[in-house]
Amino acid sequence: MEGPRPIIIVTGANSGIGFGICQRLLLQLSQTVPPDAHPQFHLSPKVEPLAVSEDGLIYPVKALTLVMACRSMKKAEVARTELLHLLDTEIEKRKRRRDYDGHAEVFRKNLLLEIRYLDLSKTASILKFGDEINQNYPFVSHLICNAGVVDLIGLVWGTAIKEVLTSPLKALTAPSFYRQSVGQMSGDGLGWVWQCNVFGHYMLYRTLQRQLSSIPDSLRPARVIWTSSLEGHRSSLDLDDYQLLRTDHSYEASKYQAELIGIHLSRQTAAEGKIRHLVVHPGVVHTNVFAAALTWFTDTLKILAFYVARALGSRNHPITPLNGAISAVHLCLVSLSVVPLYLARLSTSSPKHNGSVYPDDDGNGASPGCLDPPVKFGSETDRWGHPEVGFQEIKGWRENEGDTAILVERCERLYRGFVEAEGRTWTETQGCGLKI
Repeated sequence: MEGPRPIIIVTGANSGIGFGICQRLLLQLSQTVPPDAHPQFHLSPKVEPLAVSEDGLIYPVKALTLVMACRSMKKAEVARTELLHLLDTEIEKRKRRRDYDGHAEVFRKNLLLEIRYLDLSKTASILKFGDEINQNYPFVSHLICNAGVVDLIGLVWGTAIKEVLTSPLKALTAPSFYRQSVGQMSGDGLGWVWQCNVFGHYMLYRTLQRQLSSIPDSLRPARVIWTSSLEGHRSSLDLDDYQLLRTDHSYEASKYQAELIGIHLSRQTAAEGKIRHLVVHPGVVHTNVFAAALTWFTDTLKILAFYVARALGSRNHPITPLNGAISAVHLCLVSLSVVPLYLARLSTSSPKHNGSVYPDDDGNGASPGCLDPPVKFGSETDRWGHPEVGFQEIKGWRENEGDTAILVERCERLYRGFVEAEGRTWTETQGCGLKI
């Protein structure tokens, strides 16, 4: 049985983790049965199986529309060319194998790798992007909210030296010595980092909600992937500064807000069954996000230190964007009906993975966001660099659940205000449309 063509949107797709996600999606879906679509953990016979049904993509996937949502069209064109070259090179390698089945060439022929302009720091750009998607695509199967910014102005060298000497693994995993600017605002009058990392993606989701809900039954549920960070757990939610204009750790705080919003929306939409929200993080990956605070020499030292940390047993250092993309891609491809099973398996076998699992009314297992406590899925590797998926509890959910609802309410009010300012109308369940 051949399913409908999935339509996947990746924000910030021209570099870093976004590029890695696009590359991994192409390499995986060009295989008859993508390895990333397999459950990541062995199921325990002690776990009572929930009703497992087929949901999501039908393999092999013979056609794909992958939309690269980028702020720089020039960089996006370069990235698109590189992605196609990497895929073509991989296909040529596969064609030389005796067991090659021809699927990769069929997939390549039917691949649409498209670029769309999107600047999350401008609400007008988000609404225009939504118009283009609504007019050109019948539905959206996956929205990967990956793009993010950090406003660095340097390093706090005293703190950096102290952390490296006293807590070297922490310094290489969740450092606190990057100096970030305070108070930068966007052209829309919002906190710049907050708008790019949090509100922009919330507004994008609301703008595309109708297209996500229009997904064919055979592909349901549509999936919205919220990309967080290992550093997100270090911040608390402060409603008095929810736009992060007074904090000197706006990046970490924005990632924590993204986690909370993703979980809140997951619980809000789970009963309907059309859209699922999931939270992932890429682990520690070398990208250009923190390049502004480093010289060539210190950047090289950082990469070497990452490999040393992994060799010493850290599972949080995938290092390459391709490895860091495995959590997002796995959650795009795997049947969500198996997720509660291996979460339950790990919750009984490891003290750091603890949570209860409740089945949904549809019998497809618990929405990952409905676990108590909720979790985020992370990219990991063994010391040899083989990528895997793990998960961590989202800290502070119970304490912040009420404040999260207030945060989402404020995001919704802002969204509606910007929509109406553009002369449009909104509805509770269907994004926005032009006023007639």
